Amino acid sequence: MGAADAVPGVSGGTIAFVTGIYEELIHTIKQFGPGAYVAWRRGGWRMLAVHLNLAFLLPLLAGIAISLISVAHLVVWLLDDHLLLLNGFFMGLVAASAMVVGRHPSDWRWWHLLPLAAGLLLAHGLPSLMPLITQIGNPALILVVGGAIAISAMLLPGVSGSFLLLTMGLYGTVMQGIRSFDIGLIGFFGLGCLIGLFVFSRLLSWLLHHHHTATLQLLLGFIVGSLPVLWPWQVMLSYQLGPEGQQIPLDYRYFTPDGFTQWTGEAAHLPAVVALMLVGAVLVLGLGRLGHASAARSRPSNASHREEGSDA
Repeated sequence: MGAADAVPGVSGGTIAFVTGIYEELIHTIKQFGPGAYVAWRRGGWRMLAVHLNLAFLLPLLAGIAISLISVAHLVVWLLDDHLLLLNGFFMGLVAASAMVVGRHPSDWRWWHLLPLAAGLLLAHGLPSLMPLITQIGNPALILVVGGAIAISAMLLPGVSGSFLLLTMGLYGTVMQGIRSFDIGLIGFFGLGCLIGLFVFSRLLSWLLHHHHTATLQLLLGFIVGSLPVLWPWQVMLSYQLGPEGQQIPLDYRYFTPDGFTQWTGEAAHLPAVVALMLVGAVLVLGLGRLGHASAARSRPSNASHREEGSDA
């Protein structure tokens, strides 16, 4: 998830979805709130750890943190020197993710096409709205709002928080701040992330609980709608300058590999890009199999726990 979140156009939520931990992640994040204090008062630190599901959350956060710190340097280099290959790999990954998530559950109905279409439209339209964030003016407030939006997007499969940061003109600033350990910048951005997590995790948890299949179709729309962002052979046609002189993308043109070479004069690297697409797809399908197998193994034990609880 950390590696995916560091790349514009890819969502860590997609990785969570494919590996089968998405819903547990959303419900765990929702536990952070006043209920945590009540759990601590009732049962001390042990009850608090159970309430916050720390056995699940701490290893996950450690992996994300390690990956973000280590991948931050690698991603900047890949974005500058090997963007086609990077986009090829992640396009294969996201396309295969859509296949995994798109399997219809037993209660699927034709009207579930409506949230699917809504997800497609939102995934397409959100990036065009992000440059408006720069009009807030106050740099600290921009970081807080940007953090809240980016972390909310990271919880959505298919919606890249990093890409939204890029369209806000904040991606380079935030990545440089992480690499240089700029405490002030990280503090304001982190505050926004906490606000976004608190609010958006509760909304997603409610939707998954009350409208499960419709919500899954909405998330699938986000995933499919994100694919054009990752098309390797694209050229930015227009942009605006952010407050620090950075380019904020506004419009792209998409090409075939041959058309890309004719337009830009650069090599399309078709065999390498296709090979990395396949690597990304195989990786996701493998993770999907592991996730389903792990969920299947946990069902009997969960069922037995429920029976024990009902007996008690």
